[in-house]
Amino acid sequence: MKHKLLIPYFLMLLFALGACTDLEEETFGKLSPENYYTTEEEALSSVVGIYYDLSFMVHVFDAYRCPELETDEFFIPGRTNGGWFLQDWQDCMTHSITPGNNRILVAWNQVFQIIGTANAVLENLEASPNVENLAGLIAETRALRAYGYFYAMDYWGNVPIVTTARIDANDLPTTRPRAEVFDFVESELLAALQEMPSVKDVDQASYYPRFTKEAIYAALATMYLNAEVYTGTARWEDAITMSDNIINTGTYALEAHVGDCFTVAKEGQTTEVISGFSVDPSVNANYNQFILYTNHALDQLKYGLPFAPATGYSLGDVALNRYEEFDTRRDLIEYGPQFYLNGDPLLKENGEQLVLIPIQDITAAEQNEGYHLLKYSPIGVGWSGFNADNDLVLIRYADILLIKAEALFRTGKTADALPLVNQVRERSNASTLTTLTLDDIEDERARELIWEGHRKRDMIRFGSFFTDTWYPKETITPEWRKIWPIPDAQIAANPNLQQNPNY
Repeated sequence: MKHKLLIPYFLMLLFALGACTDLEEETFGKLSPENYYTTEEEALSSVVGIYYDLSFMVHVFDAYRCPELETDEFFIPGRTNGGWFLQDWQDCMTHSITPGNNRILVAWNQVFQIIGTANAVLENLEASPNVENLAGLIAETRALRAYGYFYAMDYWGNVPIVTTARIDANDLPTTRPRAEVFDFVESELLAALQEMPSVKDVDQASYYPRFTKEAIYAALATMYLNAEVYTGTARWEDAITMSDNIINTGTYALEAHVGDCFTVAKEGQTTEVISGFSVDPSVNANYNQFILYTNHALDQLKYGLPFAPATGYSLGDVALNRYEEFDTRRDLIEYGPQFYLNGDPLLKENGEQLVLIPIQDITAAEQNEGYHLLKYSPIGVGWSGFNADNDLVLIRYADILLIKAEALFRTGKTADALPLVNQVRERSNASTLTTLTLDDIEDERARELIWEGHRKRDMIRFGSFFTDTWYPKETITPEWRKIWPIPDAQIAANPNLQQNPNY
C-alpha cells in the first residue's frame, strides 16, 4: 500500500497559471483566504499542486527532455515510419536552438507554472486567518518556488523575478541578471530552512515525499557546485558543507542496487532518495510515463505490459561505453540482442530476433536503432492505461556523495574525494579507482546519474558541453549557448524582457 502525499490532477484546475508574462489570464487562484486554509490540511491540499508542477522537471516532457537532448546521453530520433521527428528537438540535439523553438517555449511555461502556482498559494497562505499556524507550509512553498527559479536560472540565466500572484500590465517585470537570480534562490532556500523539519524529526510513512531540511540542503549543494558557472564565483566549500549536512544525519545510505531507487517496491522506504514525487495514477494522483516513452515496442511482450511502448527516447555508444563490462548499471541499458526475462530470444513479427544497434540516422531511424534505458523498472508496476505508478526521483544520496567528492577534489583534497567516488562505484561492481581526475568525476556522474537531468549542467561545468562532439552534435559549441534564448512569444508578450546575448 502506498503511504504518500498524493498530487491529484484536479488540483491543477485551482491554478490557471501560464508563463509569468502572460497577460491574458486574470484569475490566479480560486481559493479565498477568508474561507479557506483554516487548517493545515486545507492549506496542504494546495501546496501539493506545486509539487505536481515541479515533478515535470524530472518527468518525460519538454522541461526535462530539452536540456537532456543537448547532451551525449539522450536522443529522440525521428523514425522511418514518420514518428517522433520534430525539428525543434533536432535543433536541441545539434545545439542549434533559436528563440522561435516551440519546445523551449513549452519548457518556459512549465518552469514558470511552478513559480506562478507557488505565488498564488503563498498569497493565500499569508492572507489566511490561520497564518500564524502555517509557518512551515509557507516555508515549504517558498522552497518550491525557489526550485522553480533555480531551473529558470539554470536554463535561461537571466529571467524576471516575480513574487506576486498578479502582474500589473502597466508595470511588466524586467529581466534580472543570472547572479541576482542566484542570490534570490539562495536567500529563499536559506530562509525556508528555518521552518522546515529534518528527516530525523518526521514520520516518513506519513510525511514522505515532502521537502525536509535535507532536501533543501541538497538543492543548495547543487547550486553551490555550479555557482562559478552561475555567478563567476566558486562556492566549493559551501557545497561540501551542504553535503555534510545531509551525510551527517546518518539517515541516508546507498541502496544495494542503483535500480532499487526507481522501483515501486522501494517507494517511501528507500534510504537513498532525498526528494521525489508521489505517483498513483489509479486515483488520478500524478503519473509516470517513462516506460511509455522510453522502452521499445516489443518490451510489451518482454514485460507483459498493457500497451506497446513508443520506441522513443534513446541513447547510444557514448553513454554505454562509459560502463565497464561488469558494472551492474550497464544492465539497465537495453542494447544488442534482446531476450525475454526467461532468456528466450525476443522475436520481431518476421521471426528474427530484435537486435538494438546505434542510431544510424537521427532524422529517420529504423525501429531497432538506439538503445533504451530502464531507469524506472516496469516490474511490479501498477498500471492505469499506459501510466505507471513508480514514484519520480528528484535527488538521491549518490548525487550528494559525488557533489562532495567533486568539491573536495577542486579544493585540493583528492585523498578525501577518492573514497566517496569509490563508494558509489563499488555499489555497482565497478572497479576501485586508485587515482582520481576531474574526468573520472565527470564520467562517474554520467554513469550514476544518467537520464536524471544533471548531465547538461555537469557538461557545462566540466567544459565538455562546448568542446566534445558526438553524433549528431558534430561541431564545437560556443559558450553563449550554455543558456537558452528567451522565447520569442515571451518577449512579444513583455517587451521589458531582454534577449540573451547572441540570440
